[in-house]
Parts: sequence; C-alpha cells; structure tokens
Amino acid sequence: MKQALDKLERAGRNAETAAIVVLFAAMVLVAVFQIVNRELLGSTFAIPWADEFLRYCVLWLAMVGSIAACRENKHIRIDAISHVVSGTVAAWIRVIVDTFAAVVCFVVGWQSLLLVREEMTWGEFVIGAVPLWLAHALVPLAFFLIGYRFAVRVLALLYGLAKGKVAEKPE
Repeated sequence: MKQALDKLERAGRNAETAAIVVLFAAMVLVAVFQIVNRELLGSTFAIPWADEFLRYCVLWLAMVGSIAACRENKHIRIDAISHVVSGTVAAWIRVIVDTFAAVVCFVVGWQSLLLVREEMTWGEFVIGAVPLWLAHALVPLAFFLIGYRFAVRVLALLYGLAKGKVAEKPE
C-alpha cells in the first residue's frame, strides 16, 4: 500500500512540476513574441487572443503553484505562536490551523465548482472556442487538492500525537 501511495505522490509531483514548466514556458514565449511583434515587426503577426491567454496562464500557474506550495508546506502561513511554543502544544496548534485551512479550501472548492457548473450553462467562450467553464475548471480542482493536502497533514499530525512522536518544528 505504501508503495502505491508513494507512486501516486511521485506522479502528482511530476504532473504539478510539468504543468508549472509548460505554463510558464508558454507564458514567456507568447509574451516575448507579442513584444517582438509590436516593437520590431510593427504588429504584423498579431495574435488576437494573446493577452487573454496570458491572463488565464497566470490564473492556472497560480493555482498549480499553490498546490505545489502546499505539498511542500511552503505556503503562506501566519502564525506567530509557533515561534514561541514547541512540541505537543505546537502540534495541536498546527492541527487546529490546518483543519481550519482544509475546511476553508473545501468550502471554496465547492463554491467554485458550483460556479463552474453554472458557467457551463452560459455558453460563453474565451480564447477562440475554449468554453469559459473549462478555463475556470482548475480552480475547484486546485482548492480540493489543497484541502486534501491539509487534511492529510492533519491526519499525520494526529497520528504522530497518538504515537507520541511530535516534530519540534513543522515540516
């Protein structure tokens, strides 16, 4: 079972990394082409959807980057208390904070899923023939994955507390 979970974790990590690289590379290539086209070629080869494409790349890059940051426990964390307390007290504080974060992520994921489902009925398109809902579909998925990562971290912390193995500092 552990090997299967490790393979899934590795596959997820590779997919996240590949998505970040592809999105960032696409953003840079389109942006550089737009600049060169405007400044050197007099807008001869205009790409009408380039600016909109870049906006959606930023959205997707932010979402995938957030998933990766949460995976590595490198997300933004506001907690002055963890610098003062340690051991079991700090672990219980992390359990409470991460549980709250998981619940918020699941709620936001659910609400954004409802919005995407509503967008499916609108029939609107972006970047040519791409449905609007498809451009926004990553948002609920990202929040569900981030919530899942927080929930798994809470379970790991609770397991460590039950076994009496508490890390002094968070991962």
